[in-house]
Amino acid sequence: MNNFNKYYFLGIGGIGMSALARYFNVKGFQVGGYDRSETKLTSDLQFEGINVIYNESVNHIPADFMKPESTLIVLTPAIPENHPQLQYFREHNFTIQKRAQVLGDITRQSKGICIAGTHGKTTTSTITAHLLYQSQVTCSAFLGGIANNYNTNLLLSKDSNLIVIEADEYDRSFHWLSPYMAVITSVDADHLDIYETPEAFRQSFEHFASLILPGGVLIMRKGIDIQPKLQKGVKLYTYSMDEGGDFRAENIKIAKGEIRFDFVTPTEKIADVRLGVPVRINVENSVAAMALAWLNGVTAEELRVGISSFSGIYRRFNVVYKSDKVVYMDDYAHHPSELKASISSIRDLYPGRKITGIFQPHLYTRTRDFANDFADALSLLDELILLDIYPARELPIEGVSSEIILRNVKLENKTLTSKENLLPLLKEKELDVLVTFGAGDIDKLVPLIKNQLKQA
Repeated sequence: MNNFNKYYFLGIGGIGMSALARYFNVKGFQVGGYDRSETKLTSDLQFEGINVIYNESVNHIPADFMKPESTLIVLTPAIPENHPQLQYFREHNFTIQKRAQVLGDITRQSKGICIAGTHGKTTTSTITAHLLYQSQVTCSAFLGGIANNYNTNLLLSKDSNLIVIEADEYDRSFHWLSPYMAVITSVDADHLDIYETPEAFRQSFEHFASLILPGGVLIMRKGIDIQPKLQKGVKLYTYSMDEGGDFRAENIKIAKGEIRFDFVTPTEKIADVRLGVPVRINVENSVAAMALAWLNGVTAEELRVGISSFSGIYRRFNVVYKSDKVVYMDDYAHHPSELKASISSIRDLYPGRKITGIFQPHLYTRTRDFANDFADALSLLDELILLDIYPARELPIEGVSSEIILRNVKLENKTLTSKENLLPLLKEKELDVLVTFGAGDIDKLVPLIKNQLKQA
């Protein structure tokens, strides 16, 4: 990696890729890349001086990045093997590395704090970064979401060799990392197009845990079903929201739109901590993040200030619009367990109110593998509006559509519709609490829905 002074990203608009692109841009390297379409994130990258193109033709690659001896190609798994630019770079002997390989090199040059898990990792890593960054300890961070406190997914510190990284299990990417400390939030099966079986999925987390450097730390959610083989001197701690463990919350109070709890460590209790984003599932994420920060020397008062000042992540329980008639929220949840946790948390926030959920399934394989689980989770709503599957990197699979979820949802009020028909459909509804869920392109509908609600 040190031999290159130019970095070209295939899939530069991805949340993880864009953080790396920003990192090398800030370091003074020449940075460019391709993405399929323009988004707010790619526009922000261009504003920061990064050369982004939206045409996959080789002829559109900027001339500055055409020399294999000076340009490293960084690749996301979302780019197909037959992509014209990727084929060109392969044929002309460019060095090509996966995003995770580049992150792995960075962790070996610093002390990596790596947060892994099927769900909770983005929120936990962002809270961890905020707690460290606003304290005397400080840190750098590569995040899997846009932190509302900083309006970016990259934090850089000149005064710390700690670096917080969201450890992605897709395509076994997190096996490239060399953590100093790590958290495992959950190992609920996912990405079975890669792993094939839940057992293989769990084993990948066991291997990730084995990569923690000697003398490091693993913090694992209490009750997780893996048997990590840790290197010499690695300390193992457990955590939970309210099920015990070395780090835990006690005396949780939810009232008047606030959540407060006592944070318990192995040696002290920090009483009456106020959660800045009052969502119940964030209590558990906060406990893991506070544990990491505490172990790295963040003081009790800094923890208290940091947790109360954390203002969330874009598309994680964002309250998009609120009036006397309706509350509209948007959330990235795209796995059955995430949906269950999200819907339950919304019920805690708005007890007794009617919750209408709009869900866009993400990937044909995930829909096929977890159709019944999705149906169970979505049945916790009062009303469901289901959109077509967002395919992302996948081709259609025969017999797999949103219909296989819908038919098992135990609700009378359930509808299958297209994105094009969604806004007219919503006009006909009596809405109370409305939530959009999904990891595809449903976020493009959010401003349109907000505008329609404001005009109603």
